[in-house]
Amino acid sequence: MESSSSNTHAGLNKRPKLEDAEDKFPRPGVGVGVFVTSQSIPSAYYLGREKIVLDQDSMPCQVAILNLESWEECGRRETMEETGLKLKEVSFAHVNNAVNRPTKYHYVTIFMKGEVDSSYKEEPENTEPDKCEGWQWTKWEDIPSPEKLFWSLRFTLAEGFNLFKP
Repeated sequence: MESSSSNTHAGLNKRPKLEDAEDKFPRPGVGVGVFVTSQSIPSAYYLGREKIVLDQDSMPCQVAILNLESWEECGRRETMEETGLKLKEVSFAHVNNAVNRPTKYHYVTIFMKGEVDSSYKEEPENTEPDKCEGWQWTKWEDIPSPEKLFWSLRFTLAEGFNLFKP
């Protein structure tokens, strides 16, 4: 008679190897996007134009890979790194699971929103000129056409998300 522990673990060796599974079903990345707003410019947020993202010209808000930190910490860090701006009142805005099978793009993106801390400074710097052409205030109703947006933002808008409506 076999022991119960050997029966419990008998099927574990039959699982596919991780490297085999990644070729067919890549694991999603987990990112944090930040919508940066300001009381001085209602219904607008900072939108950047990146030079190269996944072989397409795209316009994102600040986006970072989550790295052993809270969503809020990641949003604050990435905004400071990319724009030199400090944020206050960082909070959850939206989450999506963006999958584009033809390009093997798969990201779970947590979107945060944060207001510029005007006691520090109000206008962004382009701190990563090798990656970004610059930042501009963009009214929500003036968001560029979807093909100009990076996938996660494109999917978020297709889901009906509006940063300025509850």
